[in-house]
Amino acid sequence: MRYCTLVPAMFTGIVQELGLECSVRPSALTIEMSHAHCERIEVGGSIAVNGVCSSARELSVDAIVADLSRGTSTRTPLGKLRPGHQVNLELPRTPSGGLDEHWVLGHVDALGKAQALNQEGSEWVLIVESPTQYCRFVAEKGSLMVEGISLTPYDLDGGNLRSAIIPETYETTVLRDPRRGNSVNLEFDSLAKYVERMIRFVHSN
Repeated sequence: MRYCTLVPAMFTGIVQELGLECSVRPSALTIEMSHAHCERIEVGGSIAVNGVCSSARELSVDAIVADLSRGTSTRTPLGKLRPGHQVNLELPRTPSGGLDEHWVLGHVDALGKAQALNQEGSEWVLIVESPTQYCRFVAEKGSLMVEGISLTPYDLDGGNLRSAIIPETYETTVLRDPRRGNSVNLEFDSLAKYVERMIRFVHSN
C-alpha cells in the first residue's frame, strides 16, 4: 500500500483526464480513472476533482475512493453528482514537472453559474456569472479556475465573466457534458487574495 508525504498539493488548472463518477456516498466519491494515473496516487494523497482538492481514501487498479466532507458536499456540486457523470481530474504538480497555467490550490471560493456556452468560429465562449463580491479578484486576461479548468477572462461585464474555450479544452473536459448543470466551482487568483489581505493589514496598523 502506498502512502503520501505531507506536502501541500498544488495544481495548475490543466485537466489531465476525464474520470467517471461511479458512486456518491455521504462521505466519499468513487471515481473510475485510468490505471496510469491511479498508479501515481497514494493513500492520503491529493487529487483535484472538478477543481476541488480531495484526498484519496482507497485505491484500486482503475478507481479511487476520495473523501467527501460535509462542507464540500453542501457547498459544491460534487455532492449532487450521479453515477455516469464525468469529472475533471488533475494530479498535483511539482516544479520539476512544469507549471504551465496558474497556481491553483483546489480550495473553492464560491459557486458560479454557467450562463452560456456559445460556439464562435473554431472556439467556444463560456459566460460564467460570479458572485459580485469576488469580482475584485478577477482581472482582464488574468486567471480564473472554473470546474478545475484554468481560464483567462477577456471580458468583465459586471459579474458576467467571458472566457474563450479552445477546442482541446472543450473536447477533453466536462464542459461538453450537458448533464453537468449550471453550478460551477470557482477559485480566484490566490495572489490577488494575498495582496488584498496584505494591503488591509498595512492599513489597519
